[in-house]
Amino acid sequence: TRLSITDRSGATAKSQKTAASVGRERSADRAEGTGRTSPVVRRGCRRLPARPGMSSITSTMLAGTRLHGLRHVCVPGGSIARRAFWLLALCTSLGLLLSWSSNRLLHWLSFPTYTRIHTEWAKEMAFPTVTICNNNPIRLYKLTKSDLYFAGHWLGLLLANRTVRPMVLDLLQEDSQAWFSKLSDFRLFLPPRNFEGSNLEFMDRLSHQLEEMLLSCKYRGEPCGPQNFTSVFTRYGKCYMFNAAEEGKTLRTTMKGGTGNGLEIMLDIQQDEYLPVWGDTEETAFEAGVRVQIHSQAEPPFVHELGFGVAPGFQTFVATQEQRLTYLPPPWGECESKALDSGFFQVYSVTACRIDCETRYIVENCNCRMVHMPGDSPFCTPEQYKDCAEPALGNSNCICRTPCNMTRYNKELSMVKIPSKTSARYLEKKFNRSEKYITDNILVLDVFFEALNYETIEQKKAYEVAGLLGDIGGQMGLFIGASILTILELFDYAYEVVKDKLLDLLSRDDEEESHGEDVSSCDPMGNHSEAISHTVSVPLQTTLGTLEEIAC
Repeated sequence: TRLSITDRSGATAKSQKTAASVGRERSADRAEGTGRTSPVVRRGCRRLPARPGMSSITSTMLAGTRLHGLRHVCVPGGSIARRAFWLLALCTSLGLLLSWSSNRLLHWLSFPTYTRIHTEWAKEMAFPTVTICNNNPIRLYKLTKSDLYFAGHWLGLLLANRTVRPMVLDLLQEDSQAWFSKLSDFRLFLPPRNFEGSNLEFMDRLSHQLEEMLLSCKYRGEPCGPQNFTSVFTRYGKCYMFNAAEEGKTLRTTMKGGTGNGLEIMLDIQQDEYLPVWGDTEETAFEAGVRVQIHSQAEPPFVHELGFGVAPGFQTFVATQEQRLTYLPPPWGECESKALDSGFFQVYSVTACRIDCETRYIVENCNCRMVHMPGDSPFCTPEQYKDCAEPALGNSNCICRTPCNMTRYNKELSMVKIPSKTSARYLEKKFNRSEKYITDNILVLDVFFEALNYETIEQKKAYEVAGLLGDIGGQMGLFIGASILTILELFDYAYEVVKDKLLDLLSRDDEEESHGEDVSSCDPMGNHSEAISHTVSVPLQTTLGTLEEIAC
C-alpha cells in the first residue's frame, strides 16, 4: 500500500511538472506574435519547427537587399537625424526615378518614328509601266448618226431636244459645218432599239487608236510597236500601257541609265479630231497633247490625277528614279497592307482603293458603272453619265490609307522644241504633213532611268521596348542602385510577409478547433493524478515521466 501511494504521488508530481512545461511552451507561442521566436511550436500533439516572425523576415531582407539607402533608414539604434537624412535622400531619389521613368513611358506610348533614306545600286532594274492617254477621249469625225443621237447631249454637242448647239457650228471649219449639220439632222432618222451609247464598245471605237497615233517606238535602241502596249480604260477613255504586267509575259528591264536606255516614242495626237469646246464640260479638254503616268506594275493607272502633260511640238525628256517606300502599321503609322475585300485588285494601293471606293459608290447610287471601273455591273448610258454618275463621282468622299509597301517614281522633266528648221522638211516628206501640222500634233517622249539605282525610304520605330527598359534600368541604377533582381527581392519580401500572416491565421484556427482534443489526449495521466495529489505527498519518480512524454 505504501508503494502504491508512493507511485501515485510521483505521477502527481510529474503531471504538475508536465503541465508547467506545456504552459511555458504556450507562452512562447504567444510571444512569437510579438516578434520573438521560440525553438519549438506545439500544435495539438505534434511538434513543428518554429516559423520566423515579421521581425526576422524584415531583418533578413534589410541585411541582404541591394536597394541603396533602405538599410540606413531602418537600421535599429541609429540616430534620428541620420535616419531622417537617409529617408529624405531615398524619397527624393524615388521621386526623380518615377518622374523620369514616367516621361520615358509617355514617350514610348506616343509611338515615335524616324525616316531612314538610303540609296542602293543595282546591276539590272525592271522598267516601270508607262501609261499614255490622249487628252481628247472621243474623236469627232468618228461619230455616227446613232452615236450623236444617243450621246450628243452628254458630249455637249446637242441640246436636250437633240438640236445642235449654235456655238458648235461656229467652232467648226466650213467643210466640217456641212458634214455636222447633215449628221445632226434626225427628222427622218429611226434610232435603233438596242444601242448602248456609252458602253465599252462605244469608247473603244471612238477613242484615238494607238496604231494611228504611234509614229515611232524604240526601247533601249530596239524597235517596238503597238503590240508592245496594252489598252486600259481611264477617265480619259482608252489609254495604252507600256510594260504592263501581263500573264505569260516577262517585264522589260534595263541595265543602264540615261537617254537611249529607256522608252522613246513619237506620237501624233490628231488634234483635228478633237471635240469642239464651247464651254466648261467634263468631256472636253482645253489642252492639247497627252497625259502620261509612270507607275509600278502592281498599281492601276490614275492618270487624271497623277499624270503629267506632254505638249505637241516638243521633245520631252523624263529622267526618273525608283523609290521604294516602307511605312509602319498602326499604332506607329497609318499604312494599310490588307488586300481589298472586293477582289478587284490583288495588291493594295491608294489608286486601287480609290477606284474600288468610287466603283462601289457609283453602283450603289446609279445602279451602273463607268467604263474605267471594274466589276460586272452594267455600264452607264449617256443619260446616266450626265445625270447621275459624273455628279455623284464629284461628291464621293473616298479616304484611302497609304500602303505599307509601295513603289513610286520621281520625275525630272526637260524639253526641247521640234522640229528644228533643218529637220522640218525631212519630217514633212516622211509623214506627208505640213510643218504647221507637225508643230501642232507631233511630240516625242523619252523616258529613262537617271541612274541605275533606287532609293529606299523606310519609316522605322524610334523608341522600342528595349530602349524603354534600358532607360528605366539606367535611371534605377543611377538614383537607387537597383536592378530587376532588386525588384524581385522586394516581391519576395512581400510574399514572405503575406505567407506569414496567412499561416498565423490558420494556426490560430487550428488551435481553437483542437483545444478540447489537446486536453484529453495529451494530459490523461495528469488529470487523473491531480485528484490524488491533494491527499498524499511522496517523493518524485522518474519512470512515469518518460511514459508521459511518449504519450504526448
